[in-house]
Amino acid sequence: MANPDKPNGFKLVGKLGSAPQNNGCTEYSIASGQSGSIFSGDPVQMLTGGTISVVNSATTVKILGIFRGCKFIDTDGSVTFKAHYPTGQTSTSTIVALVEDSPENLYEVQSSGSLALTDVGANVDLAYTAGDTVSGQSKAEIAATSSAATKQFRIISKVSEPDNAFGANVKMLVKINEHAYSTTAGV
Repeated sequence: MANPDKPNGFKLVGKLGSAPQNNGCTEYSIASGQSGSIFSGDPVQMLTGGTISVVNSATTVKILGIFRGCKFIDTDGSVTFKAHYPTGQTSTSTIVALVEDSPENLYEVQSSGSLALTDVGANVDLAYTAGDTVSGQSKAEIAATSSAATKQFRIISKVSEPDNAFGANVKMLVKINEHAYSTTAGV
């Protein structure tokens, strides 16, 4: 049976080694009125000026972590919690984003094409598609072209599930390879 084509972004499933996982998030800021929606499960980057934005291409920016939602004071004065940041959202206060930012985190993510056992240990880039504005869920995937060259994610293994087979839309376990906290250069 073929793997279903159901991208859900990056799902935190553990850490390298046997370290306990607590699904911890760190708070970061999103600039009021910033363009570019960010969905739960999307990779994000740190910008100069201390805010974050979505990583929506296979760029050379360092990935800070995976976005899990945001909170802000809406223009009517109410505190609003959302699974995604809608592009251009304005707020009377700082928009607070929750980001899984540990460099040791492992994520389950679907491939945009076919990957095989020979791809384990190789690197891949992001294959980005904007998420669902109703559920707030990401549709980000990893690309199906792997190599030893530096890329955004390292393939750790295939996700061990009965209906997950190597080939098209296989779910893989990955680690952020180009992580903002694994380099000595700042933004």
